[in-house]
Amino acid sequence: QLQLEESGGGLVQPGGSLRLSCAASGFTPENYVIGWFRQAPGKEREGVSCISSAGISNYADSVKGRFTISRDNTKNTVYLQMNSLKPEDTSVYYCVAGSKLSSLLLRPDRYDYWGQGTQVTVSS
Repeated sequence: QLQLEESGGGLVQPGGSLRLSCAASGFTPENYVIGWFRQAPGKEREGVSCISSAGISNYADSVKGRFTISRDNTKNTVYLQMNSLKPEDTSVYYCVAGSKLSSLLLRPDRYDYWGQGTQVTVSS
């Protein structure tokens, strides 16, 4: 069974940066697309970014140019570097894993595993 553990959330000022980490363990995590979704109170779940083991990535329009996803297959860890953070980025961020390449479409139904989430708050 695949396990996902997020870290790196916290409080940051607008315009600041934060890096989230997702450590994956279990059965061949390198066979999974791993990414991030977020959900803020009163808002729908939103796919943020994802990356395959081969390095193919996808981003939501709202974060393009500001967020960068990367993957270290040796460490089975995926990172989300978040720059130029805005108050609207405030959300609980969930690490997710999907067993099919179609997970790159950032559709929640294509993901099999979800982490517990880590809170990101952007406020002055």
